[in-house]
Amino acid sequence: MSKGPALILGARSDIAMAVAHRFAKAGYDIQLAARNSESLNIDKCDIELRYEIAVTLHNFDALDIGSHKSFVDKLPQLPTVALCAVGLMGEQTESQKNILAAAQLIRSNFEGPASILAALANRFEKRGSGTLVGISSVAGERGRATNYIYGSAKAGMTAFLSGLRNRLAKNGVHVVTVLPGFVATKMTDGMDLPIRLTAEPEEVAKAVFKAVKKSKNTIYVKPIWWLIMIIIKSIPERIFKKFNI
Repeated sequence: MSKGPALILGARSDIAMAVAHRFAKAGYDIQLAARNSESLNIDKCDIELRYEIAVTLHNFDALDIGSHKSFVDKLPQLPTVALCAVGLMGEQTESQKNILAAAQLIRSNFEGPASILAALANRFEKRGSGTLVGISSVAGERGRATNYIYGSAKAGMTAFLSGLRNRLAKNGVHVVTVLPGFVATKMTDGMDLPIRLTAEPEEVAKAVFKAVKKSKNTIYVKPIWWLIMIIIKSIPERIFKKFNI
């Protein structure tokens, strides 16, 4: 028996698809939302056949913020759980030279995700139930020379999710902040990632599902990242600014 829909925003990403599979396995119907969503038809059929649940496809553009309210209004059913996996890694050297590239990075990692989650939050609040899940990043824990534009957008996302959680807590709606650390995905393909610090998309999905079920607030997919970020945040600025990490 279905437990209601789980909406997956940015469904084309490896993390998003892994989360879709994990919730479908648990009996949730799945709403896959992405640009050109019809291209996900093979994934739709696979999930439906594998888990015997219903999957619907929905066109969604995170950067078209004017369409977000109507997107939520037109969903066939308001989801029980909504996860936003929209994001763009970008390239720091390009972004610091090109203001348009920087703006695209900030819009993709903060403005767009915050906008759609805000639209969902209003509906969830009115209903008095549901869980919102936002994928942020440990990169937002402290600005670093090598990715401070991406990191600043994720810092904004983390703060937004924290505030949203505080606002909605008394109205039956929970908000989960996910800080994955390194994840082996198409977005990180070609990067030399440390094995012990790198999660697989399925690990992220498992952690997200557990966090939703246990009403966790903020989770590090690999717990070691909590310690790493405590250390990084504790370094005095006069020393930290000499590093290039």
